Amino acid sequence: MDLFERSWSALREAVAGLADEDFARPSGCAGWLVRDLVCHLVIDAQDVLITLATPTRAEATRDAVTYWNVTSTPPTGDDPLDALTVRLAAAYGEPRLLEFHLDDVGSAAGRAAGLADPAARVGTRGEVLTVADYLSAYVLEWTLHHLDLVAHLPRAPRPPAEGLARARGLLEEIAGGAFPASFSDADALTVGTGRRAPTDAERAELGEWAARLPLVLG
Repeated sequence: MDLFERSWSALREAVAGLADEDFARPSGCAGWLVRDLVCHLVIDAQDVLITLATPTRAEATRDAVTYWNVTSTPPTGDDPLDALTVRLAAAYGEPRLLEFHLDDVGSAAGRAAGLADPAARVGTRGEVLTVADYLSAYVLEWTLHHLDLVAHLPRAPRPPAEGLARARGLLEEIAGGAFPASFSDADALTVGTGRRAPTDAERAELGEWAARLPLVLG
């Protein structure tokens, strides 16, 4: 749970450090500008608050690994929620309004996570998880989106090393195997989830494993 807070705080701090013009730059999410990604983070924070406020006594049906629905098809932008996110982001007009909303809702989500009982169970997306597993799954979410945020912003701060390592470990559990040791954590995450294509050298190192990629998480 501490890693959830560190990863989330680092991501929000990275957003707070952006210049206004950075919001109009491309992000690492295909088809989304940085402002669209930040709007998505606001929705993510709302989801965290809603889930933590949805306790249940039912037995857990998912954990931090099986929480994810995995496909091999990257998003096209045609999904109604993706399209709505872009429209919402544009509606903010001023980047600072969007940044303020993320800080407001995001801070509340962080506080709620810190107060939650790790062993408690919560319901989300028709499934049940422990709070600990739910927040662990979000370490992967925050870390991937932090990489998306800084993909075209070389001076922006990167995700914390411990978050990258944990996110890589979760992705490897989802994949059922380990990426080559020569891959950095960031490379394993971006190549593994299709955020960039592997180089010829990386593809050679991946071997037959390359055919199993990308792992598109939803």
